[in-house]
Amino acid sequence: MGIYFNPSNQSFTKDKNSQIYVDKTGLIEYLNRVISTNANCISVSHARRFGKSHAAGMIDAYYSRGCDSYELFKDTEIATKDNFKKYMNQYNVIHLDIASFWDDYKDNLLSILNTRKGGMAIYGGVIGAFITLFVYSRIKKCSPYQIGDCGVFGLVLGQIIGRWGNFFNREVFGQYTDSLFAMRLPVDAIRVKDISESHLAGMEAMGAVNFIQVQPTFLYEGIGNVVVLTLMYVCHKKKKYQGQMCLFYLGGYGIVRFFVEGIRTDQLLIPGTQLPVSQMLGIVMFVGAVVANAVILYCLKKKKQA
Repeated sequence: MGIYFNPSNQSFTKDKNSQIYVDKTGLIEYLNRVISTNANCISVSHARRFGKSHAAGMIDAYYSRGCDSYELFKDTEIATKDNFKKYMNQYNVIHLDIASFWDDYKDNLLSILNTRKGGMAIYGGVIGAFITLFVYSRIKKCSPYQIGDCGVFGLVLGQIIGRWGNFFNREVFGQYTDSLFAMRLPVDAIRVKDISESHLAGMEAMGAVNFIQVQPTFLYEGIGNVVVLTLMYVCHKKKKYQGQMCLFYLGGYGIVRFFVEGIRTDQLLIPGTQLPVSQMLGIVMFVGAVVANAVILYCLKKKKQA
């Protein structure tokens, strides 16, 4: 797509390892001087072959939270400056490659709206489903909680099936591992931005093909969701109120996602922190569901005693 959040330093690594490399890290020294001033909005524009793509890759590598670039820059001009480490890999970086983006969609602009090819996250789908449920129930004058208790079984089952799509797409995996569940992937079949330093450190070659070994996080999440679905099925006949299975799903999926997100390589971080958005949202869902369930059960108990 040409759109990357917290890109890796692979682009600059290739440039620096090339036979012809010119140290242009003096540009970073200038950026560091103005980064916290009113002059921090900068546009770099020049004729072709000036090296804008190289400069963009260098800036990604230096500022992005998605990589550790100390070894890459330690022998460059910027390393001699006092503020060399102060700003390195401390920022959430958005890399927009407009040229490649236009190439993807110039022949069919409506394909931008084709969410089946990406652009949606499960949380957005779940939120949209619950909003639709409440709107529909209000119009039809029926209980959204009763319908929700039925619908969440299909929802979690769909997530179990959907995670295998990540397997076939060779995406949504974790850091390097040599454990029993390690999955081996050919490097040329993976998006560069998903390859971390730990992957490269453990990379192995078989013939002319380089492979990395990863944590199959989609498998972990799929198994976790099977456990959630099983517990929901066992407990649904003993539920105490309408909507309890919805809370069971939100809490169960939330805690599964909390643990799995911690080892994924494609994390989207909360700005200014090292905390993954999905991991924090997962724990909020779990705690919220547990607290809501406890409060509702307490109220029902008090009502029964009254």
